[in-house]
Amino acid sequence: MKTYTICGSMRFEKEMKDIAYQLETQKGFNIFQCTYTPENHIPSKKELNEIEKSHYKKIDLSDGIYIVNIDYYIGESVKKEIEYAKEHNKEILYHLK
Repeated sequence: MKTYTICGSMRFEKEMKDIAYQLETQKGFNIFQCTYTPENHIPSKKELNEIEKSHYKKIDLSDGIYIVNIDYYIGESVKKEIEYAKEHNKEILYHLK
């Protein structure tokens, strides 16, 4: 069973949750998901820094990353995650919708 960290814009939070479910139940992948911010909460810079560190640790522990790029949108953070994954020889899969 391969492990992937799901990466994508938080504007696609709902879709990423649904995709993670499908990948685990239909493809047999183990998925590390994003940290989702509680509703109506604006994270502090410190919280964002901790979330980012946690996300990169998930990538380190994964076989690869699974990019959710709905309508071909990839933001700056995801571009950095792709570069990080490449630098660490991680597999990169794309979900197009």
